[in-house]
Amino acid sequence: MEQKEFSRNFYAGLFFLIGVVLICVVVLSIGMDKGIMRSKFKMRVLFSEVGGLVVGAPVRLSGVNVGTVARIDFLSQEFDGRNVEVVLNLYDRYKDQLAASESFQIKTEGMLGQKFVQINKSSEGSRRRIDLNKPVVGEDPLDVQDLAKTFGQTALSLQETAKAIDSMMVEVKDRFKTIKRILNRIEQRLIDGTLFRVF
Repeated sequence: MEQKEFSRNFYAGLFFLIGVVLICVVVLSIGMDKGIMRSKFKMRVLFSEVGGLVVGAPVRLSGVNVGTVARIDFLSQEFDGRNVEVVLNLYDRYKDQLAASESFQIKTEGMLGQKFVQINKSSEGSRRRIDLNKPVVGEDPLDVQDLAKTFGQTALSLQETAKAIDSMMVEVKDRFKTIKRILNRIEQRLIDGTLFRVF
């Protein structure tokens, strides 16, 4: 009886140990995929508006994930018209490419997708390198509401222009009717031979 009890406890313990090892392997593989084990450095980017960017959002350079957003906070004092600080956790292995970058923008994936920070590389001829230890001024995101408002105003303007063209076409049509009547009278007088007859 003790032998059965021992083997049952042994297999239960072995099963538990294998389960714990499997859970650790899965957590580590997911962590490595997300870059938890990679060495990182922090970089500060200043914006006046973040447009819905959240902590944990990806940071991309030429479409490649090079880090994540670590923190978003207000500055105690405005700097160059910017009052929001976004701290980025960036992978060390991309330091050279990041130092040669030109602009930092907040973009939206798709039409209504999640926000992310897009880093654009500087042009080939540019030798400008940014100091990764100092705050960088980023470009503000395009506001969809402002864009919709502009499209709405443009649509109203086009509608007014179409109405003006329509009224002009009605007037031109009336003028053509008048000209046609005059030409018909002239033609009739030519046929009758009375075009140049005064009396």
